[in-house]
Amino acid sequence: MSPESHPEPRQRPSAAGRTGAKAIAVRWVAGVDEVGRGPLAGPVVAAAVVLHPARPIEGLGDSKRLTPRRREQLAVQIRRQSAAWALAWADPGEIDQLNILGASLLAMSRAVLGLTITPAELRVDGQHAPRVPGFTGPVHCLVGGDRLDPAIGAASIVAKVYRDALMCELDQRHPGYGFAAHKGYPTIAHRAALAALGPSTAHRLSFAPVRAALQVREPAA
Repeated sequence: MSPESHPEPRQRPSAAGRTGAKAIAVRWVAGVDEVGRGPLAGPVVAAAVVLHPARPIEGLGDSKRLTPRRREQLAVQIRRQSAAWALAWADPGEIDQLNILGASLLAMSRAVLGLTITPAELRVDGQHAPRVPGFTGPVHCLVGGDRLDPAIGAASIVAKVYRDALMCELDQRHPGYGFAAHKGYPTIAHRAALAALGPSTAHRLSFAPVRAALQVREPAA
């Protein structure tokens, strides 16, 4: 599915996670994180992960500190061993409409709503908590939470791997910008391509470098 369209939250909870909520008296905690606030293009992607206490996963932490290969390995393990997980995002149009903070919180809310297990508690990376319709439990914001809390770290990894794949897909749809290499971040190469080609439909028009490139290409009134 195109990251430029409005997606439904993606999820694939394990069978053990679905039955475990009834069979075991567990206080489920969901870790929530997003990736892609800084890029000039592409969606902001959020993940919510409920780890299973009987299936620990080693090596969870800040996705940015892991090699791409290790991230992908851990993402597979998280999806297989967690009690539940879900992915969602806000597209560039929503980012332009809401601003990047509002869109990030929207994506996180969608991810939580996509879980098939209703968590008793949310732990969110950063300083701002999403408003999740119908959720009445506590929400704890942790600055640097992807390094401090395993569930948040797991969410960071799942979201990062998924967004990177989406940006590689966008690279095929919008050749010339180098999305597969820089994932939409404002590198020198990306800025040069933006100046030469102008913004694509994957770009965030509300971001200053994109807006500037658009204005340069528009004829004077």
